[in-house]
Amino acid sequence: MNDAKIFSVTELTRRIKSVIETSFTRVSVQGEISNFKRHSSGHLYFTLKDEITQIQAVMWRSRAASLFFTPQDGMNVIARGNVTVYEVRGQYQIDIVELSPRGIGELQLAFERLKQKLDGEGLFDPQHKKQLPKYPRRIGIVTSPTGAAIHDIINILTRRFPCLDVLLYPVKVQGEGAAEEIVRAINDFNTFGDIELMIVGRGGGSLEDLWAFNEEIVARAIYNSKIPVVSAVGHEIDYTIADFVADFRAPTPSAAAELIVPDRREVIEYIRNFCYNNERLVENLIKSQKQRISSLLVSYVFNRPKNMLQQHNQRLDDLQRSLQQIVSHTISIKQEQYSSLHHRIISLNPAAVLKRGYAMVYRNGVVVDRVKKLQPRDNVSLHFHDGDASAEIKKGGS
Repeated sequence: MNDAKIFSVTELTRRIKSVIETSFTRVSVQGEISNFKRHSSGHLYFTLKDEITQIQAVMWRSRAASLFFTPQDGMNVIARGNVTVYEVRGQYQIDIVELSPRGIGELQLAFERLKQKLDGEGLFDPQHKKQLPKYPRRIGIVTSPTGAAIHDIINILTRRFPCLDVLLYPVKVQGEGAAEEIVRAINDFNTFGDIELMIVGRGGGSLEDLWAFNEEIVARAIYNSKIPVVSAVGHEIDYTIADFVADFRAPTPSAAAELIVPDRREVIEYIRNFCYNNERLVENLIKSQKQRISSLLVSYVFNRPKNMLQQHNQRLDDLQRSLQQIVSHTISIKQEQYSSLHHRIISLNPAAVLKRGYAMVYRNGVVVDRVKKLQPRDNVSLHFHDGDASAEIKKGGS
């Protein structure tokens, strides 16, 4: 032991790193993803495990950008890369160069998991879905500029409703970065598009080809769109997450074009019927009014307007006489009430009482209302109706 070389932790780790990294290059590992995390830097970190053990895994941003799907916990994948050692922790890991689901079944499982998750959050709730405009004037299309879908859509829209303005936002619809481009297009249309309706879709393909429309970021962008979104992905039998969250699902891009705008021939026929019905309605109305006028012309009232005016004048005179009688009667009653009140007020006037021989007694300017308040030799003033007098009390009250 004394003769053995003593390594520092760093030296030993680097020895191990050299051995491992030169021995395990371009390996392929099959396992289940757990603890998946996408760092803000864009790098992916997760664990690959089987029934017995596990290994840490990292996929750098430059390589993660090439993924056509978003890894999820519980997904079985095949990872190809190199085994490396992270010196800081002394931990070995697989540096992934390529990552793919282990067969179509894994993609279908990821689809069902995301569908269940978003459904639980209410993203598929019919109450959230917006009404499509019946006669849109300006629509946006998010799809590939080179695919057959855009040509089919434009041909059908031009044939059915040629007065429509169509804006194309060209995006990738499969492969690396497709989901991000679709999200950017939806958000830009909401911010700058000035459109009434949006078609998001592409033509048919395999599950892997359509996977961009099964990404969570695309589903949330459609859900958050203030503009109604029509999903038109693949063929009639193809269903994507975008179909469930969109305001309306069209079975194909061509069907979307058929469904979002009316046929100009139907519109023209509707306008013709509308004009015809209105014309008949106006003619019937004019005819009805003519009959009414004819009836009025031969009526007694129309031919005896003077008599009618006299009747109204006589009625007016009757009403005027009645009003005058009511006013006169009311005034007479009020005059009687006034006269009665006037006499009562006069009878209660103290001056009128004094005229009947009464006098008011004051002592020191205060009215004396009881004899008990007077004492012998009190000087008092006597107020009569025609003047005042002074007196001295000889005998007080008892």
